[in-house]
Amino acid sequence: MLFYAVTDPATLDFEFLHRDLERFAQKASMIVYRDKKNKEYALCAKMFVAAAKQFGFNRVLLHGEADLAKAYGADGVHLRSDQFDQIKDAKAAGLFVVVSTHLLKGAKQAEALGADMVTFSPIFDTPNKGEPVGLAMLEAVTSALSIPVIALGGIITQEQAVACKEAGAEGIASIRYFG
Repeated sequence: MLFYAVTDPATLDFEFLHRDLERFAQKASMIVYRDKKNKEYALCAKMFVAAAKQFGFNRVLLHGEADLAKAYGADGVHLRSDQFDQIKDAKAAGLFVVVSTHLLKGAKQAEALGADMVTFSPIFDTPNKGEPVGLAMLEAVTSALSIPVIALGGIITQEQAVACKEAGAEGIASIRYFG
């Protein structure tokens, strides 16, 4: 099962970058640097990729910034649900591409455009993310796609992770599970 850590300013402190990455590496096999409000995102992204590469993650990604991911040697990019138009260019740049999706239609579209993997969310209740879609919808999405589907949203316990796997998810992505 794939465990995908999504960083957040509450879980990643650049003053203690190596300590925090070590904590993530204890549970996660893949990690993305995500900070939607950081005005110094490019500088932090460069430091993040260089540091994270030392911890044995299978993949190190940047959130929403394919150009920076390519420039800084990240393995890939995690595109937002409003960035479908960037999938082809990111793939052409040799990046592994994950796309955030919230509907079956969007997940199918991301797959058709060449995404390597999608996250589907929110599975469970999570702050500020709307009504959870639940495990039955997760199972419908995983059954309809041939690329890996990663469950996201409100996953904070091992029991929830197992339930997502049983619904067909290749793995889980979370902020709080790894925090």
